[in-house]
Amino acid sequence: MDSKHFISRNSNSPIAFNTKWEAPSNIALIKYWGKTEPQIPKNPSLSFTLSSSVTTTAVTFTPNPGATFSFEFAFEGVLKPDFHPKLNVFFNRIKPYIPWIDSYSLKIESRNSFPHSSGIASSASAMAALSLCLLDMEKTLFPELDPTYFNQKASFLARLGSGSAARSIEGPLCFWGKNSCRKDSSDLYSTPFGPSLNPIFSTYQDSILLVDKGSKQVSSTQGHQLMHNHPFAEKRFIQANQNLSKLVPLMEAGDLEGFIEIVESEALSLHAMMMTSLPYFILMQPQTLSIIQKVWDFRKTTQTPLCFTLDAGANVHLLYPKHTREKVAAFIEAELADFCQNRQYLIDAVGSGAKKV
Repeated sequence: MDSKHFISRNSNSPIAFNTKWEAPSNIALIKYWGKTEPQIPKNPSLSFTLSSSVTTTAVTFTPNPGATFSFEFAFEGVLKPDFHPKLNVFFNRIKPYIPWIDSYSLKIESRNSFPHSSGIASSASAMAALSLCLLDMEKTLFPELDPTYFNQKASFLARLGSGSAARSIEGPLCFWGKNSCRKDSSDLYSTPFGPSLNPIFSTYQDSILLVDKGSKQVSSTQGHQLMHNHPFAEKRFIQANQNLSKLVPLMEAGDLEGFIEIVESEALSLHAMMMTSLPYFILMQPQTLSIIQKVWDFRKTTQTPLCFTLDAGANVHLLYPKHTREKVAAFIEAELADFCQNRQYLIDAVGSGAKKV
């Protein structure tokens, strides 16, 4: 399937329409770092879809025939014109696939259930929620759209706003990027893990330790660009593919020991790429390393299957089975909260994907 599959026909009868969707963030287990235009990953990834960490976006479509496309954007009740450049890039990328949008003015209102710069991928949930609103409008114009196509195209559009947003449509786990584990995998949109997932992972927990709530010194976009001439890039892409091929059967079997080994290795490999790029940079903080060491010690002494992963930042995601929740909560409060800004951390879990609200 190529991108032409997602080109919609135009509509000769614009209609007024309102919709609201809630889309979750996600946390990658197999990381992608490096991409080509238009938002094509250099290696496949696999992520947990979160449950409570969501963006809710409402869009009002007002017919505007004969005029140019326009929009306004408000975040948590405040107009945000500084978001317009990124949204303009997004709309320019997706217009060939939803040509009917030129007949509308959009009022976009968005809010997050989690704080800004909290180690949760807000661009993923935000672009996914907006894309679902757009697809909801398209389905209203063209009711023959089936659910599979709806989700695929929503993921396809979201990817053009933020790569990781492709994985924020469905749950509990999603692939993004062509890979040998799934014949239906694609670089253009995400696909769900499917029914072979061991049940223990469908209720997995994610606690996010807020080590540093400030803006990152190097954005993810800049970090991806630094992979183009990275001395270890090709080996990293091979490693990610190999780790994915190992992780999938482990998650089907419910092998927590093997799961932990690959997930933690992937997190450290991601940050190794940052530390060995030119220019090089470090997003982890001393507290990040202290937390990692504490997690390792706790796992060794208690035999609790707790592990960590990291996004492109200093904050730490702790992943663990639901049946260990009380034990891990006590450990966080007693041993880890002091490493967080103002002892702040968030509690989340694996979720089922986006929904209309």
